[in-house]
Amino acid sequence: MSEKFENPIDPDKVTENPHSLEYGHHAGSAVVKPEDQGKVKGRAIAAMEHQTDMQLDQIREQMQLLADQAKALQDRKVVSEIIYGAEMRFEPLINHVYHLYEKENRSFLLSLIAPDQWGRSKKSFEFVATVRLLADHTWEVIEKNEEFEF
Repeated sequence: MSEKFENPIDPDKVTENPHSLEYGHHAGSAVVKPEDQGKVKGRAIAAMEHQTDMQLDQIREQMQLLADQAKALQDRKVVSEIIYGAEMRFEPLINHVYHLYEKENRSFLLSLIAPDQWGRSKKSFEFVATVRLLADHTWEVIEKNEEFEF
């Protein structure tokens, strides 16, 4: 009784190299499910949007910082122009503090005397700002009369 064995599996469905198959080839193989491409792309787009939004926010913060620095520099320039047009009877020294006043005739005066140091001899000057001469010869406003607009 030599019956010839006939394999019931179609020869087109059998491989010599089962490790190269893209699907499990026996009952103990890991389950491989096809991915929903829409879901994969959706997650990728959400991650991309999150990352680019974070980077754009960082750039916006940097731009705001630069804009604030430019505004501060512009303000220093305006104050410096006012001070250099003011009457001053001394040579200001770098990193020293001075006080700017507006006189009755709308001209300005740079003084060594602080607003609380005038005593009874206070002239009719309006305090504008307390300033410090910086190394680049611009002036930093330390304290400002909020009613005065540069």
